[in-house]
Amino acid sequence: MDSGNRLGDMEITDPKAMRALAHPVRLAVLERLQRHGPATATQLSPHVGATPSVTSWHLRHLAGFGLVRDAEGGTDRRTRRWEAVARGFRVRVPEDAEGTSAARALSWEMFARAAELPERWATETEPGLEPAWRRLSGLANTRIVVSADELAAIGDAVEAVLAPYVTRDAGERPVGSRGVRLLRYVLPEGGDAADGAVDSAEDSDGSGAIA
Repeated sequence: MDSGNRLGDMEITDPKAMRALAHPVRLAVLERLQRHGPATATQLSPHVGATPSVTSWHLRHLAGFGLVRDAEGGTDRRTRRWEAVARGFRVRVPEDAEGTSAARALSWEMFARAAELPERWATETEPGLEPAWRRLSGLANTRIVVSADELAAIGDAVEAVLAPYVTRDAGERPVGSRGVRLLRYVLPEGGDAADGAVDSAEDSDGSGAIA
């Protein structure tokens, strides 16, 4: 595993690590550590849907694949503090059958977890947003017809735009900054679906914003 990409994500290539992470509690644990920093199993427990002892077991399992580690200053085994090894992760899908199957299992779990976010945002967060933030929120659903190389170039360009905001230190953030979740679904269609038309479910201004 390495983190040679511009976002600093750990790249997972080991099918066993993919299967280890393809679990709702482990994904929740890793996401919590990445977002909120070091924590003990007891601190994580109420946020990941598992008891402290079960959470501790999952943490050790993740550590076995290099996804989490002991946080600095966390040598007391009674209050063992854990941290994520990297700010994020991505999966590099192996071409063999075992790797493809493991990557698919992890992808399904990630899709299931991400699917809950828009509804929770719409019901719990959006009603309380200030008008300026509400105008910038929403979704866009755009269909394009591209080659595999072009799609790769689009992904690279998006990461180039995001990287400075992902990697900057907290002290460099402007006053008034807040967390924003950007969900990127890249869903190539079946081989018989390509054509010359481009459909879009965006609003006419292309923003898809909820105003």
